[in-house]
Amino acid sequence: MTSFDLLATDETLEACLVSTEVENLRLVPSTSDLASADVQLSTTPGRTQLLRNKIADIQGIDFILIDCPPALGLLTLNGMVAAHSILVPLQAEFYALEGLSQLLTTVREVRQSANPDLRIEGILMTMSDNRNNLSQQVEADARNTLSDLVYKTVIPRNVRLSEAPSHAMPVLRYDTTSKGSNAYRSLAQEFLQRQLVTA
Repeated sequence: MTSFDLLATDETLEACLVSTEVENLRLVPSTSDLASADVQLSTTPGRTQLLRNKIADIQGIDFILIDCPPALGLLTLNGMVAAHSILVPLQAEFYALEGLSQLLTTVREVRQSANPDLRIEGILMTMSDNRNNLSQQVEADARNTLSDLVYKTVIPRNVRLSEAPSHAMPVLRYDTTSKGSNAYRSLAQEFLQRQLVTA
């Protein structure tokens, strides 16, 4: 069972969950079928509530992380409607802040319609290169504009991060000592610390 089955059929979240090599970590796998979900689910009643309805009664799980596509389509709206908060990856590139502005507008609209409790968990700078003046400028602009919403952790451009998916491995297993792995450890620690503050 895949994430498409979860959204498009009567399958439950429990039926779609798959165990991993990491203790206490389960996932719902995805295939290329999910690419057609926007079209196939466009006429489904309550189409923006599908994911929320599937995870509403799940018990015994500390965190559910929903990885959304970068486009603001039906899948991303399902994620926003289902979530308590969103962590926004912001690439250190020229048009990134414009895209972020559009996303924040969508978040406001979701709050007004389907999920009034949705909040911005934070903004995570990704694909950053300290040798690049543009990367530095985008990060500085984001921190000046969004202040504490921007995580202190920055995910760098890193060859090992790019290589890991081609080996079907998370980077923490592929190369646990790489800069990318260390950055994601720091992200996890900062995320958990913020949860303690907001709890």
